[in-house]
Order: sequence, then structure tokens, then C-alpha cells
Amino acid sequence: MSQASGNRSDLWGGAVWVAVGAVIVFESLRMERFESMGATVYTYPGFVPGLIGSVVAALGLVLMARGWRARQVAAGTEPVVNARVVIALLTSLAYCLLLLSHVHFVLATAVFVAVFTFLFSDRERPAPRRLMAACASGVITSLVVFFVFQDIFLVRLP
Repeated sequence: MSQASGNRSDLWGGAVWVAVGAVIVFESLRMERFESMGATVYTYPGFVPGLIGSVVAALGLVLMARGWRARQVAAGTEPVVNARVVIALLTSLAYCLLLLSHVHFVLATAVFVAVFTFLFSDRERPAPRRLMAACASGVITSLVVFFVFQDIFLVRLP
């Protein structure tokens, strides 16, 4: 990716993160505050999401400032959305819409992480080695996530 394209991506990406953070803050402020039950400002359900949304928006502003400060006008720059973004979006959608609705969480997550890792791994390494590393990453990640959510957070996964 060229420097000018990266700067433009930073500017637009930062704008998206500012918008996402602002929506999170807005929605956290709309949540019920349970004042009638004696809740304080620190126990409101929207307090932590509001803080997280504020941090996301602030970091988006930092990213925008970086892109604005370092912007350069260059001919023939790459588009903001390139093939890697499209591949990441398509694999994520396939995971959410196809795998999770038809396959157990552990298997779906293992396949998703393995495919994603393989697609975005270093092309200079031999393909069998990349495949082995991707499969190991997928299996380990899915088992750890499943264990943490099921046994520590007590959250049932699909």
C-alpha cells in the first residue's frame, strides 16, 4: 500500500471509528438509568459502554489526525477498499451467516480462524507450513474462547 493511500485510509477509517464511538455513546446515554432503584452514575448500565464508546471515538480522532497530518496528494493511489478488506468482510460474513447458524461454535470458529489466518499469512512461507500454523491457530483459538466463555463467564455459546 502506498503512503498516500495509507493516509487516506487513516482519514476515512478514523472517521468511521469516530462515528461508531459516537453511536455507542449516544445509545449508552439512552439506556435506562434505574434512578428509581437508587442507582448511581457509576452503576448505570450504560456507564461502561459510554466510556468504551468515548475511547473508540477519541482513538478515531487520533487516527484521523494522523491521516490529515501526513496526507500527500499522489497520482495513481490505491483505493481505500482493497482486496484484503473485501476478503476479510466476506470471510467474516460467511462465519456469521453460514457457519454459526449450521455448525457447532467450536468447529465453526476453528474453521473461520484457520481460513482467515491462512489467507492473511505471509505468502513467502511454504503453503503446507502456513496451513499447519493456520489449523493450529484455529483449533487453539476456538477451544480457548469456548472454555473462557462457557466456564469462566458462564455464557452459553451457539
